[in-house]
Amino acid sequence: MKKLSLVLFTVLLTTACAPEVGSDDWCKQLKDKPKGDWTATEAKDFTKHCIF
Repeated sequence: MKKLSLVLFTVLLTTACAPEVGSDDWCKQLKDKPKGDWTATEAKDFTKHCIF
């Protein structure tokens, strides 16, 4: 049980570190990522939040 709790806690910590969609950090991170690796959702969100 302790191991499961530790794993869940670790997963929550690592997912909480991702920048929020539309934030300046998220826009910068996506600019650095090759455009061929973007998903359709990322492209739509980038256009919506970082360009307009």
